[in-house]
Formats: sequence, C-alpha cells, structure tokens
Amino acid sequence: MNHPSAAVLLTSATTLTVSLALFGQEYPRAGIANGSLQAELYLPDVRNGYYRATRFDWSGVISSLKFKGHEYFGVWFPKHDPLLHDAITGPVEAFETSGAGLGYDEAKPGGNFVRIGVGLLEKPEEPAYRYTHTYKMVDPGKWRVRKGKDWIEFAQELPDKIGYGYLYTKRIRLTPGKPEMVLSHTLQNTGSKVIESTPYDHNFFVIDGQPSGPGFVLRFPFEPRTAANLRGLVELRGHELRFLKEFQEDESIFVNLEGYRPAVQHHEIVVENRTTGAGVRITADKPLARLGFWTRRETVCPEPYIRLRIEPGQTEKWETHYLFYII
Repeated sequence: MNHPSAAVLLTSATTLTVSLALFGQEYPRAGIANGSLQAELYLPDVRNGYYRATRFDWSGVISSLKFKGHEYFGVWFPKHDPLLHDAITGPVEAFETSGAGLGYDEAKPGGNFVRIGVGLLEKPEEPAYRYTHTYKMVDPGKWRVRKGKDWIEFAQELPDKIGYGYLYTKRIRLTPGKPEMVLSHTLQNTGSKVIESTPYDHNFFVIDGQPSGPGFVLRFPFEPRTAANLRGLVELRGHELRFLKEFQEDESIFVNLEGYRPAVQHHEIVVENRTTGAGVRITADKPLARLGFWTRRETVCPEPYIRLRIEPGQTEKWETHYLFYII
C-alpha cells in the first residue's frame, strides 16, 4: 500500500501540525478556526493516516469541533485501528453504489472497483459486498490538501482504469462571524462511465461526552415514521425523535425513517442535547434520497443520503451546512 502518488501535499500559509495523540500514535492533522468555532481534522495519508480503511471518504475526518465550551465530535469507538471500517470521527461521508462501490457488481474476483474518496480497490472472492471489510488498496489516487485560517480543502484525483475516474474536492469552511461549518463538494467525472451514487453522511455526534439517552432530541421539518421495531429505546412523537432511556454498553438501534418529501426543505435535521444545552442544525441543498438513524451509547447518528448521477465529462456540486448554537 505504499504508493508514491498517495502522498499528501499541504500548501498554505499555515504549517501542518502532527498530533501526539490518541492511543499513543502520531497522525497528520491540521486545525482551523473562525473566532467562534475551533476544529481539528485528520488528514488523508495512505501510509500514516488516522483512517486508512475503505468504507468512508478519507477527507474531512473531524476529531474535535468546539463552540462556547461545548464539544460536538470525538472518539466513540472502544478500539482504534486505522484499518478498521468505522474507527473514524466527525461528519464523515461514504459513497455507495448498489450498496457497494462503482463497478463492484461487474468485477470478477481479483478485479477492481472504486470507492469515491478512497480509491481503486480489489474485489476478493466473496458472495456479497461487506461494508465492514477493509479491501485491498490498488490505487489511492493522488491527494492534495490546501488550507487557510478558517478553511481546509481536500482534493483526490483517481485516474480512469476501469471506466471510472474522477476529481473529487471537499472544502470545509467556517463561516466568518458565524458559528457555522459548511461542507462544499465538487465531483467531476473524468471516466468513460456514468457515476451513479447515493452518498450519505454518518454524522458521528459525540456531544459533550454525554451518553445517548433522554437528554437528546432530534427534530425534523416533517413527521418521521418507521416500520421498524423501536424496542422501547426511542419514540417518534410529532416532528421529533426522542430517547426513552439511557443506552447501556453495546446497546444500539438502527432504523430507516420515512415521511419526508423529496424536497430541499425537508433536508433538515436538528440534534440537541438538552442536558448540556448544545445544539446543531443540519441543512443541505439537495433533497433527501433516504434517511437513516443509528445510535449506541457513545454516539448519535442521523444519516441523510442524497442521489448523484454524473455523466462522463460532467461535474456535480453540493453543500451541507452545520449551524451550531446553545439552547
């Protein structure tokens, strides 16, 4: 996995910092701030990166975001391994195609498929795609990182080797004079095949280190409903999802939520911790294609999906806004 093209280039007036950090390891990282928000991020690096698994986009891994003394992200998992599929923090994203990756269904064992934000991977002999599995890296593409005081930009260029190639750019900026973070994405299709994907944001919120329980409330602009068995852990009441008990260790639940319209106005999620008074409102400029919700004791995760279809030579752009506030 030591590919020379995978080296991260950082260009800015601000020097890259290296963390001495979690679990006694050092990982490339950088910080940005705008006066009200302070964020720390891990950088994509195929040899030394904090996250080198193949489920989530390697860019935008936020280890900490603070507003007025409140923490919104952090470590939620009991064990860190850079090659573990979900050993990651922050509002991280994953690009899915038919629940797997671009070209996975067509590839034969030993052939290749693509995960956007990760790279070109090898398909082993297996009956179906495994999202918990870390696949062999064939080509991580070329990463470039630029940053300023209140923004950082990641760009990954993956050449077309199986019909899928792209230039993917994610910029994270903290809005001047406002407690807002904006994730701006640009995906250019440089391959010969159409890119169809349903990217989603897992949103691993760890608000003030509080366990999932009655202090948390999620709110939507529509009345959510689900066919799932909520098992007495959470309930849907009007426009809200409420926690009925404090989750115990290893207790979790996942549900698909319905009731939204395919309209931008319904792509809005509010997460509040009413125990500590920290809240965040998430909006986006694309309609929901699907909405999931997963939680365990350590993290609260609304999971909004969008839908992309990009013809060869075309480019798609989209944004997600996070407005942080105190109740």
